Amino acid sequence: MRMCSIASGSSGNCTYIGSDTTHLLVDVGIGRKKTEEGLKKLGVKPEELDGIFITHEHADHINGLGVMARKYGVPVYGTKGTLDAIRKVSSLGQIDGSLFQEVQADAKIIVKDLTVKPMRISHDAAEPVGYRIIHGKKKVGIVTDLGCYNDYTIECLKGMNALLLEANHDVNMLQVGPYPYYLKRRILGERGHLSNELSGRLLSRLLNDGMQAVVLGHLSKDNNLPELAYETVRVEITMADNGYKAGDFPIRVANRSDMSEVIEIA
Repeated sequence: MRMCSIASGSSGNCTYIGSDTTHLLVDVGIGRKKTEEGLKKLGVKPEELDGIFITHEHADHINGLGVMARKYGVPVYGTKGTLDAIRKVSSLGQIDGSLFQEVQADAKIIVKDLTVKPMRISHDAAEPVGYRIIHGKKKVGIVTDLGCYNDYTIECLKGMNALLLEANHDVNMLQVGPYPYYLKRRILGERGHLSNELSGRLLSRLLNDGMQAVVLGHLSKDNNLPELAYETVRVEITMADNGYKAGDFPIRVANRSDMSEVIEIA
């Protein structure tokens, strides 16, 4: 089983998860050409895709969905709220309704040899979810765009072997930055985005002996820096009372606009 961030950031998100026989995308918020190029580097033909799982309907997660669905006839999975919202986005063009596959939080979906389990997240979208993908005993989590977390979040993400987790902004950079006040409030709110500090604290609750890789994703272009997210999360882990140190786990920061390192889950 392998995971690769093809792009991750406020301008576009697309993550590949696959096994030898099954190939999935979580979100396709980048253009078709860029998505195809990423898949080619992974040795996957776009027509081999078995599904696109959408977390929510914001543009940076669905911009490339219409053309990918039309060209390759890929099934599109999302919650009822998300799919209803996608149908209203005229810029995507017409998508064959038969491609839409409704999912529900906490109800598993089996796609060939992969099991996908959506989970509720707190974000200002119609019905947003994160996804856990399971192959045998291997478990991967993709969780971005959450303004806060709770016991449910922690319970859902226990025992992951790899995790792509949001570290969207540095609070100080956001507060003193150029964004208008209403937008700062939205980002900092409970239905906004996870800060570096909160990402590190959540991660500290999720670390386990089977964790093989952590990827920090969905970094803000204007309110964060890769090195700042990396160091802040490492400090939070080391300060936490959980018996682990930051150096115990490989932590990477997903590239905003290009492919990141492929993670092979052993």
